[in-house]
Amino acid sequence: MTDANLPDLPIRRDRIADYLPHRDPFLFVDEVTELLPGNLISGYLDVTGEEHLLAGHFPGRPIWPGVLTLEAMAQLWGVCEALANPSGQGVGVFAAVDRVKFRRMVVPGDRLEMTVRLDRRRGPYVRVMAEARVNGESAAEGVLSFGVAP
Repeated sequence: MTDANLPDLPIRRDRIADYLPHRDPFLFVDEVTELLPGNLISGYLDVTGEEHLLAGHFPGRPIWPGVLTLEAMAQLWGVCEALANPSGQGVGVFAAVDRVKFRRMVVPGDRLEMTVRLDRRRGPYVRVMAEARVNGESAAEGVLSFGVAP
């Protein structure tokens, strides 16, 4: 995809669905703010407290699940891949999650700012370095690997 064919930034939630198969209530990217297709992407998710799953995680003290932070970073990378390979076949799925660290809790009112960078590409597999921050403070980081499922 040439630069002339790239969407204008920011890419907001209503357009993110053009690049991902995910839909509410399982879409965890609100906006893409930076993009180098196939190499780097940044964006965010606002954790509002209205998410239905927070009623049970945990009653009286809602905490955004760490595994959903990983999912949000994976979805963000999915947008990056879709824009780099607009005629791509299949959907990216987790192949591995390594060296993950959760460094702070994410709670309602937090903006989860995410950056995902390409580390390695080998055939249908890709490995990325992912980080999520809240107010500039690291919330989570790790190495995420994906394959393409037909």
